Amino acid sequence: MIFNIKSFLFVPLLLILISPRMQAQDFSTKSKKALKLYMAGQENYSVEKYSNAEILFKEAIQKDPGFIEAYLTLAQMYEELDRDTSAISYYKKALDIDADKYPSAFFYVAELEFGNGYYNDALTHYSAYITYPNLNKDNKSNSLKHIADCKFAIDAIAHPVPFNPINMGGNINTDRDEYFPCLTADNQTLLFTRLLAAPETFTGKQEDFFICYKNDDNWSAAKNIGPPINSNRNEGAPSLSVDGNTLVFTACEGLNGYENGRSGYGRCDLFVSTRNGMKWTAPYNLGQPLNSRFWESQPSLSSDGKTLYFISNRNNNYDIWVSELDENNEWSNPEMLGPNINTGGYEGSVFIHPDNQTLYFSSDGHIGMGMLDIFYSRIDSSGHWGEPINIGYPINTHKSENSILISTDGELALFASDRPEGNGGLDLYAFQLYEIARPQPVTYMKGVVFDSETKKKLQARFELIDLKTGKIVTQSYSNMGNGEFLVCLPTNSDYALNVSKNGYLFYSENFNLIGEQTLTEPEHKDIPLQPIKVGESVVLKNIFFETDKFDLKNKSRIEIDKLFELLNENPEIRIEISGHTDNVGSEIYNVELSKNRAKAVYDYLIAKGINPDRLSYKGYGEAKPIDTNDTESGRHSNRRTEFKVVGK
Repeated sequence: MIFNIKSFLFVPLLLILISPRMQAQDFSTKSKKALKLYMAGQENYSVEKYSNAEILFKEAIQKDPGFIEAYLTLAQMYEELDRDTSAISYYKKALDIDADKYPSAFFYVAELEFGNGYYNDALTHYSAYITYPNLNKDNKSNSLKHIADCKFAIDAIAHPVPFNPINMGGNINTDRDEYFPCLTADNQTLLFTRLLAAPETFTGKQEDFFICYKNDDNWSAAKNIGPPINSNRNEGAPSLSVDGNTLVFTACEGLNGYENGRSGYGRCDLFVSTRNGMKWTAPYNLGQPLNSRFWESQPSLSSDGKTLYFISNRNNNYDIWVSELDENNEWSNPEMLGPNINTGGYEGSVFIHPDNQTLYFSSDGHIGMGMLDIFYSRIDSSGHWGEPINIGYPINTHKSENSILISTDGELALFASDRPEGNGGLDLYAFQLYEIARPQPVTYMKGVVFDSETKKKLQARFELIDLKTGKIVTQSYSNMGNGEFLVCLPTNSDYALNVSKNGYLFYSENFNLIGEQTLTEPEHKDIPLQPIKVGESVVLKNIFFETDKFDLKNKSRIEIDKLFELLNENPEIRIEISGHTDNVGSEIYNVELSKNRAKAVYDYLIAKGINPDRLSYKGYGEAKPIDTNDTESGRHSNRRTEFKVVGK
């Protein structure tokens, strides 16, 4: 949903400093001719005859150059007409004549200066304003906040951050507004919102989603994503899952819904659709407690699919809320992020990076450059979000900056801007994000899941498990139509990847990304799942032993528990557990070591309740290598534990 922060959040700055009911003796002028011209100007101003009013006010000033009220009223009128430069000029002229007569003029000229990025002048006038007694409470509070903003902005401009935005080109941008970009983890699919001309029968905005794909280094022409997601109503503010298979978005359908069959709980609700092959399923409302009778919008789905951030005004303010997916696949009651994130101002355009540790959002409540600034915050080990950091100038300016997105590798940033060199309105721009503001690096694994015999594409469950904590980091499914999958792999951890589907043996993979390292290259791997049948075997890549020992490391239990689940779900099968080594050491020693390692897994499964009649174990030593023994990586592959189906 596009959001006009200026029109919604701020009470108009135009207070009628000069009341038409003032008595003649209350005005600063003693000239009857000037006063008569001024009153005629007020009459024209009140009925929006601005050209006539402007002429009359200026004639009044010519009659009496010290006529403060004429200057102030002209300034207010210019401000109302968005002629800010002229408004500032006439406020200053009034203050030059007598600053003490109308001290509020200091506040109004400062607001205009601040809104246009004239920070030094704004700082001077805010500072002058707060020296007066009996001030309007809200105006004084705003002045104190903006004094801090001005000081920050002056320093930020003196210390700019690296920034070179590049327009994303005519295949994406048009003369209409494009904003709220989404990018898959492999940077190959871009989805965004475009503001279209509304149908004649509809008085609201018409926002639709458009999608394009990377061809080499170029983007294809963006196409309307079409039904059943887009309708002749309003869809906007999307969040696309890292694999591109789930779309959470905002639709403002209302309580009764429309001809598209959707209905909502309030003004705007969160909906979801999934991809089957290249087609999208009919969206459905995510329901309560995520949605309410209030406004819910601008979602951001975490890369593990288990956390949803979004914006809501259910607490009488526009704040960032978060909900977790529980074991029953139900969303928890949303909670507001802490006061170090949410303020008394507006927070929006929330984006959780695939590292699940770095949050980007826009706010006018934190100290910044002006309207909406972009901030980022990092979560600590106890789950608390750190103090937000302003992303800096010239990324942030006196205008509103929002809808930022950061690529999986943390290097590329996309955002919407109405820069003068663009195609018109808001355009999407890309830039290299400077290093300090980058999230933790994240890589990914992608490919296709298929039946090893029939080659049929399969929908399978993916579980990425942190071997240190035993917690599931990501749970997702390959595309139900074409078997495609993409799993994000945050660096600096050791992971077990388990791919499973009923009727098949599971697939095991290990990703050890611990340590100071550059971003691991993304891995492209197609995964054949083997139907459960006699003779099929699986390498258990997350069974670990100390060198030359057969005591199971604690992190091995995660993998063996998966094998236990397979045996429980398929009570008819019998398996052999086998141990294998490289060729280092004597053949007799390796056979004995591999046998003891296989027995350790055998004993664990029996202790968990598997009938011993369904299990056997054997050590093969170095007799069955699956890789060369001439390299360390090859020897590592040969040191393994497997299981094989030997009976059904």
